Amino acid sequence: MIVGTRGSQLALAQTNQVCATLSALTGKKIDVEIIKTKGDKITTSQLYNMDSKGLFTKELDIALLEEEVDFTVHSFKDLPTELDEDLEIVAVPKRESPNEVLISNKTWDELGPGSRLGTSSLRREAFCNHYEKEFELKPIRGNIETRIQKALGDDLDATIMAEAGLKRLNLTKYIKTVFPIDYITPPAGQGALAIITRKDYEKKETIAKLNDYISMQEVLAEKKVLEELGVGCQWPIGSIARMNDKEFNVYSILLTKEGEILKEQNEKGSIKDALELGGRIGRLFADYI
Repeated sequence: MIVGTRGSQLALAQTNQVCATLSALTGKKIDVEIIKTKGDKITTSQLYNMDSKGLFTKELDIALLEEEVDFTVHSFKDLPTELDEDLEIVAVPKRESPNEVLISNKTWDELGPGSRLGTSSLRREAFCNHYEKEFELKPIRGNIETRIQKALGDDLDATIMAEAGLKRLNLTKYIKTVFPIDYITPPAGQGALAIITRKDYEKKETIAKLNDYISMQEVLAEKKVLEELGVGCQWPIGSIARMNDKEFNVYSILLTKEGEILKEQNEKGSIKDALELGGRIGRLFADYI
């Protein structure tokens, strides 16, 4: 088997983790093919100012469709809401933490007005404004270690990142604060991986053994919110689904860039109805966009 992946340190760590599990299952080595995406080549723009559909996935999809690779591994949150009709998500391994974290030499409360916070996320910008932090917001791109260095060096005073990436790269020592998910709500799919292959791939059932049912239902519910709205990162939307005891909860929040909450909604039900619960929120939010 050949797996396609982006070439960043995080992408490779995630892919190698999947390959190790799959190799243990099949007894065979997985070859890794690094593919550069459009998103990897653009390092200066704010993502929400661009047409971000498939920005980090399109070239990988093409390699799959042309049978240059057998499957691909993605951060789930990078996926566009609609996949090519000949491709499918065959597995979502057990999800890592979806939480957001602060990287800084200062605590959140110590970061006063005028502090330079690096972010290229409209959602994170909106939450900073919601909490009236009055930061000087600076665009920031690059790999995880580059962003950490900027936040702890002279360039910036802080940045906000996904805890999952830091865990996968063993960089949790740089975390100053882990934000509760109801304080800064993560984007749909954060912390989860998506393994994609062709619908007609003869070994897809083997890959499907890596799937974690609860994790898959969580992220599909979260993405369904965006799918109903037809939006990606152009709107500040946080969405998180969790299994609490035997009840499945989907919570989403829609803000303005300035930090005003337009609508927040929590839907509860059976995990079997994950897509319906997410869709219900998306249809409700449509009145506010």
